[in-house]
This record gives sequence, structure tokens and C-alpha cells, in this order.
Amino acid sequence: MSKRRIRADLTWTGSSFERDVIIAVDDGGMISALESTPSRDDEHLPDIALLPGFVNVHSHAFQRGLRGRGERFPEGAGSFWTWREAMYELVETMTAESIYAISRQAFEEMLAAGMTTVGEFHYLHHDASCDGFGFDDIILRAAADAGIRLVLLNTMYTTGGIGQPLGRGQRRFMVRTTDDYWRQYDRLASRLLGGTQSMGVVAHSIRAVPLADIVALHRESVRRGHVFHMHVEEQRQEIESCRASYGGTPMHTLLDALPIDQRFTAVHCTHTDPADMAAYAATGANVCLCPLTEGNLGDGLADVPGMLDSGARLCFGTDSNARLCAMEELRWMEYVQRLARERRGVIVDASGEVARALLRIGTRNGARALGIPAGRIEAGHVADVVAIDLTHPSLAGTSAPDLLDAIMLGTGNETIAGTCVGGRWVRPVRRNWQ
Repeated sequence: MSKRRIRADLTWTGSSFERDVIIAVDDGGMISALESTPSRDDEHLPDIALLPGFVNVHSHAFQRGLRGRGERFPEGAGSFWTWREAMYELVETMTAESIYAISRQAFEEMLAAGMTTVGEFHYLHHDASCDGFGFDDIILRAAADAGIRLVLLNTMYTTGGIGQPLGRGQRRFMVRTTDDYWRQYDRLASRLLGGTQSMGVVAHSIRAVPLADIVALHRESVRRGHVFHMHVEEQRQEIESCRASYGGTPMHTLLDALPIDQRFTAVHCTHTDPADMAAYAATGANVCLCPLTEGNLGDGLADVPGMLDSGARLCFGTDSNARLCAMEELRWMEYVQRLARERRGVIVDASGEVARALLRIGTRNGARALGIPAGRIEAGHVADVVAIDLTHPSLAGTSAPDLLDAIMLGTGNETIAGTCVGGRWVRPVRRNWQ
């Protein structure tokens, strides 16, 4: 039995916009069917185009509190490592009240940017006592109160570097053993909000979790059928440290140690060797790029053409949340490659379409990486959609065949008129500019 019927002027059905499609939503917030016969019971949305909700695969919500901080360089140029010190300073100030407020703010801004799902790569577990995992439940509550679909990527973080103790700024991240990790994981799993919250398994990085623990953690995640995420090769220093300790790059080390498959997502891969990437892509695994954060931190430029040639499945994340705009993240993924390679159309689908390729990265591929039935306006998928205001001036003069290109490459949050999660408008449709 359908709970509601949503009908916009245009709806993206996978390859094009179609007119007057009716999205039938059941009581569980799933799309039960796409229909074509209007009814007086339809929720009609004139001058609106519907897109599948964007899936943000990688976020550290608390880092929203860094916006505007760490952007001055009186002693000369900074780096990821100097930025990290500013992040640790923020961590030391975090209370239950502030992490709730900052996280909820980040989640609400994501919804305003059309992101209906977030993969929250959560490692700030403790308050000042460094005990009790008190901040974990707060993330669940902040996401529920904001109304966003959450995949809590609960993170193991044990060492301050390979073979090194945690530093002062890292103590609140601590998970001592894999047994401690799974006890907390199972406790959180019992507290999830049914229908809009799920979980995944994370080893923070090869520098923050001993290799033996990564292997054990991954083995159990496979047994349970859960997704597994990890920071991989964002920084050259991490690669050199791994070579010295394990005799190979982080990616090569992981490929040797783990039975990687499509449930594995490597975040960043900024400096991954092409041969390692080809071997990794052959497993069916995912690569999550975070263009705005990687640009903000000066990480470097990933070899996206090489990733695509290898068959890597790309998705996107907002990471430090310094700026929250799905269209901008996806544009940057393409545009920085154009600048570096002096050619246009780097990320394209089989028909040479940039916008369709970027939309797939921002929706279907992200849902795949998080292991959820999202990212498509199709029966059997969650009813997570974004309403685009066709009357907005930034879309003036756009013809129907060019609409997706104009949205993805020429607009931002200003055209988003509403956001629907599980068939419920968490941000009701309204004109934001008139």
C-alpha cells in the first residue's frame, strides 16, 4: 500500500528527465513503483525537477567547527600536518553540547545541499575524560534530529603513527583493542534509528591501527557482511612510513593482507601508485575522493584518469566540511583534472556525458560504497530525492536536453528547493530566492 504519491514536472529516472512521473512511496519510506497515471491524491510539485538524493560517503562532522580556522600562515606555507594541529586544538574544546551542535549543524547543511545520506567516519569517541565513548551516541542523536540518513562508520584508532603511542591531541580517539571496538559497535547497533540509520566498519588508517588489528577487524566485517572504510595514501609521509615499517606502500600492504572486495572503500588515494590502483580496482572496491577538502589541505592531485581506466568505482565525500555543496564537490572532481591535464571531459560516461557521470558518482556509486539501497529513483530503493527549483534565475534559458548539465555544472545550493528522506520532506519544498 502506497503511503504517498509525489509528482514533479520532471523526474530523473536514470538516464534522462521524464515528465509527470509519479513516485509511489510505501509506509517504510521505500519507492514501491514509478507510475504515470495522475491522481487527485498526488502531491504535485509544479516547476520542480527531482533528482536522487546525493550520497556523501565521507564526513567528519565535528570538523565543521574548523570552518574559518587554520587559514592563516604567518610563518609561511602550511600543510596537512599543520592543519592537523588546528584540528587537535578543536578536539580539546569538544563537549557533549558542542559536538552535538556542530554535528547537527553539519548534517542540516548537508540536507540543504541535497545530501540525503552521510557516511559519518566517526573517530572522536570520548569527552575530556577519554573514557566511555560518550560522543558516539551523540552523533546518532544529531543525525536523527537533523533528519539525514546516517551510515555510522565507527572508527578504530589506536596509535599515533605506526608503532607510536597516541599523542595528546589523539587521546579522545582511542579504541584500545578490537574486542573493545566490537563491544561498542554492537551496543551502538542496538540503538540505531530503524529505517534511516545503519553502520559500517572502519580502520582509520595504516598509521592509526596496527596491521594485525586491521586484518582482524576486516575479517570480522566480512563475516558480518558490513562495508569497510579506511583512509589510504592521502599523504606522502604516510607512504614512506609504511614502506619503512611494512616494506611496501599502504595500498600494496593492504592488498597483500586483505581479501578486498566491493564492500571496501579507500578514501583519498591521492598518491597511489598506478599499478597498485589497477590491482585495487580489479577487486571491485571503491575510491572516495573529497575534492574540496583535498584542495583546502593541499593534499595533491589524484590520478583520476588512471583510476577510471582501471575501472575504479568513484564516489565523493565532504571530509572536513569546510564547504558543503554536492554540485561543487563533483565539479571540482572534473575541473581540477581539466586544469592539470589541459583537456576537457575527463570524467565521462559511455556517451561522453560529464554531468551524468558526475551524478552517478554522487548518487549510485556512493550508495554502493555505503551498502544501502539509495541513489536511484527506482522501485525497491529508498525515497530519497532532491527538489530542484526550475524557476531559479541560474537555470533561466536552459532547455530540457541541457538541464542536468546546467544543474551539475552551473548551479549550487541556491537551486535546491527541498530535500526528502524516506518519503518525508525534511526540508519542505519552497522557493528560496523570490
